[in-house]
Amino acid sequence: MRTAGGDLLSLALMDARNHTLRWITACERALGGPPMVVPQMAEINPPLWELGHVGWFQEHWIGRNVQRQRGPRCDPTTPRLASILPGADGWYDSSHVPHSTRWQLDLPNLSDTKQYLVHTLETTLELLEQTPDDDDALYFYRLALFHEDMHVEALAMLSQTLDFDAGLLPALATLNPREPLLFPATRWSLGSARPKRRARDPVVDRVGGGFVFDNEKWGHEVEVPEFEIDAQAVSWAQYGEFVEDGGYDERRFWSDDGWAWVQRLERRTPRHVDQMRQGVLLRRHGKMMCVPMQQPVMHVSWFEADAWCRWAGRRLPAEVEWEVAAHQGATRGFRWGDVWEWTASTFRPYPGFEADPYRDYSQPWFGTHKVLRGASFATSSRVRNPKFRNFYSPERDDVFCGFRSCAV
Repeated sequence: MRTAGGDLLSLALMDARNHTLRWITACERALGGPPMVVPQMAEINPPLWELGHVGWFQEHWIGRNVQRQRGPRCDPTTPRLASILPGADGWYDSSHVPHSTRWQLDLPNLSDTKQYLVHTLETTLELLEQTPDDDDALYFYRLALFHEDMHVEALAMLSQTLDFDAGLLPALATLNPREPLLFPATRWSLGSARPKRRARDPVVDRVGGGFVFDNEKWGHEVEVPEFEIDAQAVSWAQYGEFVEDGGYDERRFWSDDGWAWVQRLERRTPRHVDQMRQGVLLRRHGKMMCVPMQQPVMHVSWFEADAWCRWAGRRLPAEVEWEVAAHQGATRGFRWGDVWEWTASTFRPYPGFEADPYRDYSQPWFGTHKVLRGASFATSSRVRNPKFRNFYSPERDDVFCGFRSCAV
């Protein structure tokens, strides 16, 4: 989808919207009708706000953006056309509407919000029909598509956090154990490749690159020593040994921040787990279930992943090691895509980073978040890419996240 032309993008945008609406219908059913009242929590948004924000984002960067065909060269400070929904900027602009205030906003009702999404999508599709198949011109259509897919996964995460089953998620795979993989020392281009320049227009990058998130810019050479990495994510069976060995009570396995986090939450197992003796019993999307021990461990924070590695005498992979393995190990059994995977890497800009027009996508989170790689079972196939850098603060355990390890 990063290189999709207009026809395929049109179908994908409609598909993403259908997924969004199916999730909102599930939220209505589970949360008590159109108000969809949810508790104020740092890790979720009110579903009604989430729905309106998806439509606003698309309208803001496409329908209202007079510089949309300039793509990443667009000046985000250029005045925009008015929204078709008066007051939309004051409700849905995530850069200026603090998270903690979203529960107090006097939002349009569900019916009006859905109508807003109908009109904004119609405008988007009409404009797309007139747009050339050019990376710059299609940039914001691709961005809006990936943005909506990410919000669909956020609604899936909300269903787990609030303990209801939407009936919209695939089953999580159960894996057979595999031996770790050894990769020789190499020199690797970390990040996405810079597109070629047109000879007649040396200023503008347009050819052969497709869509690239700003935090992937640009590919740069990194020396990678030989490393051994797990062929797949750490399983419940492996993590259970850490729990049984009293890992949550041993200060020596935890970083300072991790130990403070464990003590504050009085955590003794991963989130949603009821017990881990003779099997894993946990709540998953509103149901108490016994989980196969060979499924990947999930809903662990970076602190827990790091502590397990210290206990096991291993370490989390650097993101460059993960990227090398995902590419070079594809035919050797390196499996990814079941859970997002914590890495050892702090989320930082690549050399020469410049924020794209959506300034708040990456830049505000550098230095405070950790990088996750891969995808989860709830991630849209359109978003899955071995170059994609996900990022969350290390205490987050509501995400569909696990980890794998490397030899020390």
